[in-house]
Amino acid sequence: MSLTNRSTISTFRLIQRYALGVILFCTTYSLEAKNEGNYLEHKKFQAFLEKVVKEDGHKKEDIVALFQDAKRKDSILEAIARPAEKRLTWAKYQDIFLTKKRAEKGIVFYKKYKAAFKKAESTYGVPSEIILAIIGVETRYGSNKGSYRVIDSLSTLAFDYPPRSKFFTKQLQQFLLLAKEAGIDLKTTTGSYAGAMGFPQFIPSSYRHYAVDFDGDGKIDLINNPVDAIGSVANYFNEHGWITGAQVTSPARYLKQQGKTSDLEPIVNQGLKPKLIVSDLTAAGLISDTPFNANASATAMKLRGKQGDEYWIGLKNFYVITRYNHSKLYAMAVYQLSETLKPKITYL
Repeated sequence: MSLTNRSTISTFRLIQRYALGVILFCTTYSLEAKNEGNYLEHKKFQAFLEKVVKEDGHKKEDIVALFQDAKRKDSILEAIARPAEKRLTWAKYQDIFLTKKRAEKGIVFYKKYKAAFKKAESTYGVPSEIILAIIGVETRYGSNKGSYRVIDSLSTLAFDYPPRSKFFTKQLQQFLLLAKEAGIDLKTTTGSYAGAMGFPQFIPSSYRHYAVDFDGDGKIDLINNPVDAIGSVANYFNEHGWITGAQVTSPARYLKQQGKTSDLEPIVNQGLKPKLIVSDLTAAGLISDTPFNANASATAMKLRGKQGDEYWIGLKNFYVITRYNHSKLYAMAVYQLSETLKPKITYL
């Protein structure tokens, strides 16, 4: 092919790319312009409006007034498409949460609310270090609760994110109910890009079902009240089946049996819920560094760590942590942060 032809083709491709970029920009802009200021004309909003008025008794004019100010946020759509739990390896993920500074802030937070942690542990059977680690991973102990208005987050995901529109439409409906139930200001309350709120980052359905008035002041407040947050995290874990005093996870060694092909690959990273038992993993060559009951429900994990592949065995309590965030990386970060905090808070 001649240089002239190559140049012509290259120029044509550049023009194509530019044109595509203009089309994408205009499409995005038109969608944003349509929704700028309100969602009232969105094709999915009218059905939602009728649903919440009929099912939950909201006044139509109140909901219309609220959504006049709800805005689509492309940054939310970009964030949910690339969550850290899916795009990072364990080696990178742990750098975010397992830091000296996060552990130090945890100790300060624990000292300040020690009585609440002790009460939560005795009431719900969930260790203080697990509760503390959850709040540490979620919001750095309340210092970063999210900057998106929840009404914008949930509207964007309910109406403009087809893959999970059904789920977030439900969350949006649940959020509206929190105005009366928890005194939440629907217009100003901020949270994560996914609509999670407060110290523990509860989504609206979790807020309604698991949040508790832990200080007995007659209000359930996860946004500004760390004591309610501490009790609510413990209640969440208790309701999801936390086993008091049981192990969570353990590193393991893979001992490939001589003369056999790998028995481990078909069972490793096959899901978060334990579907096998420890003896199954042992038979496949995965040996825990900690003695486990051979009949305990378990799952096998392989993570890409800083020194290469890491093998872990997760038990029922590890699965319970993943009910908070459906990711083994998240659960591992919570567990390892809790293990760092545990000896530091035990004798405080």
